[in-house]
Amino acid sequence: MTQRLDYMQQSPDMVKKLMELSALYKKSTLGDTINDLVNIRASQLNGCAFCVDMHNKEAKLHGERELRLYHVAIWRESPLFEPRERAALAWTEALTQIPEHGVPDELYERVRGQFSEKELSDLTFQIMVINAWNRANVAFLPVPGAFDKAWGLDKAGLS
Repeated sequence: MTQRLDYMQQSPDMVKKLMELSALYKKSTLGDTINDLVNIRASQLNGCAFCVDMHNKEAKLHGERELRLYHVAIWRESPLFEPRERAALAWTEALTQIPEHGVPDELYERVRGQFSEKELSDLTFQIMVINAWNRANVAFLPVPGAFDKAWGLDKAGLS
């Protein structure tokens, strides 16, 4: 597939604002591990090749083990994730694929048991942001890995 159009060039002001929002969640107390898992899982669910590629490389640069990266898609069956990570992944799935009748109270209570109110709010905004990026990239098909050198992702050793 080839890129359809360069939305970053066509809508630079909007991209700038989305990048500013992205920078804010990276400063949250959630940490790189949760941020990376959320970005990878939402991108998998949305079929965003560009983002799956980018966020796996970012996670590797942040020190994530490769086997855990392979297991994100099967996190429910995998023994490699902690309760807090599982809660973040479940919340990511619920907000990425919103159930017909909304987010169940049981899920909210389970996730709320792992995160403070501030963290849960930040996590929710992070999920909103990655879903926005996924939608733009699924629409316009940027080439996975196209910005690796510019963004330092080539240092992840995943090619």
